[in-house]
Formats: sequence, structure tokens, C-alpha cells
Amino acid sequence: MSWTFTDDPGVFLDAAGAWLAARPAEHTVPLTVTAALRGRVPGGDGAPAPVLGWWRGPDGEVAGTLVQTPPRPPLLDGLGPDAVAALLTARPLTSANADRATALAVAAHWPGYRVDEERRLYRLDGLVPPCPAPPGRARSARPGDRALLVRWHRGFAADLGRPDSEAEAAVDRRLSGDGLTLWEDGGAPVSMAVVSPRVAGAVRVVAVYTPPEHRGRGYAAAVTAQVARTALDGGAEHVLLFADPANPTSNGVYRRIGFRAIADRLVVGAEPDHG
Repeated sequence: MSWTFTDDPGVFLDAAGAWLAARPAEHTVPLTVTAALRGRVPGGDGAPAPVLGWWRGPDGEVAGTLVQTPPRPPLLDGLGPDAVAALLTARPLTSANADRATALAVAAHWPGYRVDEERRLYRLDGLVPPCPAPPGRARSARPGDRALLVRWHRGFAADLGRPDSEAEAAVDRRLSGDGLTLWEDGGAPVSMAVVSPRVAGAVRVVAVYTPPEHRGRGYAAAVTAQVARTALDGGAEHVLLFADPANPTSNGVYRRIGFRAIADRLVVGAEPDHG
């Protein structure tokens, strides 16, 4: 039983990619992060090199992973108690983003901990388009929408209590692909949904945002249903998204159009021992 670490996404995916892909819904975050990293030279864009690791159990098979792109907390998936104990010996951690069981196993090694974030993972279980549908239609975002999209990405980040320093880069990256969809009403954009590239048969709706002045009219449900339908028609086997379990409005929207909760992820941080 042992951990192996690398900063090379290709090496990591050659070793652990099949293990992650065997459960594409539960492992959606490390799959999308490492897919985006593959092909890049570690640290070549000036960003800190990633930390990538996999745990092999008693049978020699991969049985857990670590994926970190500093300064974000490491993503931990599928780790049992032995793997957690060995990881904290090899790389003492002060934070982690993990499935609930792994997060609590890590936190049990700290003198105290806090939960900085909780997210509920949903998977589409039969699309139910909103009825009645709101007025308007969906369309792909265009370069001319850039300024609006940057504002909306910043608004989305503010709603989550996250920094917005990556808004412009995120918009430029997404405009170069086909993952950004707007809902228009009366010819004006009123809501957006952002979808990750398909990896291991799964896509994830990574952002849904309606500015405050347009909320409560069904636009978020409509644009989310549209991107889900487009993903399914394009061959996706799983359509996923995360929601804040403390937000009954967004959770209700997603459940009404056919999403079902399958797992929770926690971001936990160590509290110092003052004793």
C-alpha cells in the first residue's frame, strides 16, 4: 500500500484515469480538472505545478486519488482510513475538498476543523422541461457578449462568496469552446448556463446565473434544461451539477427538471491546536 505523486497529468491519468472514469459522476471534479491539465507543461504557464497522487491498496490496484492545483485545496476522492493516514504522513494537509466520508476522515486527524463549503452533487435522472416554459429562447454565447459574461461570472462568484479574479480568463476560455449558453427574452440575455467539456461520458453544469433583476421568472430552469438536452443529444451519458444544499431555491429548480442528489462534497480546513 503506497502513495505515488507526480506533477505530470499524463503520468497521473495513465495510472489513475481508469479508476476515476469507472465512476464518472462521483469523480467529475478530478476528471475535469486533470483533463484540462493534460497536455500542459507543468508550471509552463507561470501557475504553480499541480500535485497529483494516487493510492494503491493491498491488491496493488488504484483505490484513491489526490488532485491539487495550488492555491486551491487538494481534491481527495475515495480514500479509506489507511490511505488518509498515509497521505497525512506523506503530505500534511491543512485543507481538503473531498466526498463527505473522506473529508471527515481527514478532519478526524486534526485537533479541530471547520467546514468552509458544502456542495450537493446532482445527476440528471430523466429531463423534465419546465412547464410552462418562460418566454424567450436559448442561444450560444458570442464574442460580443464578453463584457456581459464577465459581469455575470463575477456576480456568480459573489453569490458563492468566492473571489472573481479568474472571471475574464474563464470567459475567454469558454467562449473559445461551446460551453456557454444564454437565455434571451425580448432579444436581451437574461440568464446563462456554463457546461464543462465531456469527460468519461459526463458533463457538468458548472455555473447557472441569473442577475437579480431577472430572477423568479423561470429563466434558470429553462437555460439549465436546454444545456442538459444539448449534452444528451451530443452523446453525454451523465449530466451533473453541484448546488448549495442551504439554498432551497436552486435545489428546487434542479429537482423539478429531473436532477437527483447522489453525493455531497465538503471543503474542510484544520483549526490550529491552541491547547
